[in-house]
Amino acid sequence: MTRSGQPVRVLIVDDSALIRKLLDMLLSSDPAIEVVGTAADPFEARERIKALDPDVVTLDIEMPRMDGLSFLQKIMTLRPMPVVMISTLTQANADVTIRALEIGAVDFVAKPTANVAAAMEVLAAELQTKVKAAARARVRRRTLSAAAAPARAPAAPAFRHAGKVAFIGASTGGVEALRLVLSSFPADCPPTLITQHMPERFTASFANRLNQLCAMTVVEARHEQPVETGHVYIAPGAHHLEIMRSNGRLLCQLHDEAPASGHRPSVDVLFRSAARVVGRHAVGAILTGMGKDGAEGMLEMRSAGGATLGQDEHSSLIYGMPQVAFERGAVMRQYALDKIAGAILAACGAEAVVA
Repeated sequence: MTRSGQPVRVLIVDDSALIRKLLDMLLSSDPAIEVVGTAADPFEARERIKALDPDVVTLDIEMPRMDGLSFLQKIMTLRPMPVVMISTLTQANADVTIRALEIGAVDFVAKPTANVAAAMEVLAAELQTKVKAAARARVRRRTLSAAAAPARAPAAPAFRHAGKVAFIGASTGGVEALRLVLSSFPADCPPTLITQHMPERFTASFANRLNQLCAMTVVEARHEQPVETGHVYIAPGAHHLEIMRSNGRLLCQLHDEAPASGHRPSVDVLFRSAARVVGRHAVGAILTGMGKDGAEGMLEMRSAGGATLGQDEHSSLIYGMPQVAFERGAVMRQYALDKIAGAILAACGAEAVVA
């Protein structure tokens, strides 16, 4: 339901009549959602948006006459509203989806390329959950310059830090939040491990994108990869990421155990390993996202002596994960998104090197 208690009103935009029908059926099966219309392309969608004023738009990436990314840019600069992208599980679409999330899409659902009807049925719960969350998101107007591809971060001053390790968890809205945080990190930043809820293929594209934009090295984590200063490690889709110690060295550890807090990768799994392995040398930050993943793990981090930070309500696209962590006493202090990078560096004992 929306904040007014009414069903979430959705417009479906997809050039496939089959997909429009499937999305309509899956969304309409939830009494908290009402599909108010469909459109086969962005030009038709533009008129439907004006006439129907939906709460949320689901938007296909690949469409004739105008692609979904171009239409999304127009929406976010001219008439900002919550948009959930519908993306096929291909590498090319993974790259475009990452750009869509940077531009302002709230979230995305990955549709398979084969046996679409059967697979979409499995994705019904995910689709319904993400559409309802999108209706509550704080969507802000994007200027044309902000929607354009951001440049690589300028070189930051060199830092020295006290041998600490940063751990960050995020979900809905995390793509843009993490870009903003990491673009403020210096090239020799504290080693940083990140769990962002995202499926396979998409995490590799996300890591590559961040690596292009940020001063440090950003990679999709590999099993038993050494954890080093100046590196950021992204949990691969469908695999839990933990930190482990072997022969005195810190390493990334990947495994495929059952989902935790409904997710794999899970922020709770990452944060619990931080509490267990790094203890008081861990610095945790929990960013925007729906649900409660990360709250219990962050509480364990704080109990182990680590520093714990949370994104505040006003700057969160979805104030779910940070809120639960804060209310459970896991978060020492909340910060606006533009202050979190500095807070992480300060908690890591970082200080600028004086020439």
